[in-house]
Amino acid sequence: MRWIVDAMNVIGTRPDGWWKDRHGAMVRLVDQLERFIVSTGDDVTVVFERPPSPPIESPVVEIASAPKARPNAADDEIVRLLKEDPDPDQIRVVTSDRALADQARFLNATIEPADAFRREIEQA
Repeated sequence: MRWIVDAMNVIGTRPDGWWKDRHGAMVRLVDQLERFIVSTGDDVTVVFERPPSPPIESPVVEIASAPKARPNAADDEIVRLLKEDPDPDQIRVVTSDRALADQARFLNATIEPADAFRREIEQA
């Protein structure tokens, strides 16, 4: 399975104070995704709304971001990635954003709700 993850949708599924340390929440998400990949063998791209500062690196998670923070920047980047992919029907997009989900479905990707995916990666 190939996944494209709308990072802030997944992070925002838990009111755990992530907004007090946004970068820390981003790092924790990448750590969880790494464990998920080890347990599933899936390919995962996580998309942030802006480039993480300091940068976040992973040997197994592809980390992408919108070039500039603005409303819906990560959504637009996810749509761009889907449009550029030769097999978008092989991709599952993780999001809670209805407009992004509709665009992804139009491009033949499938959708996984962010809260369901969060539970899945927490079990990995």
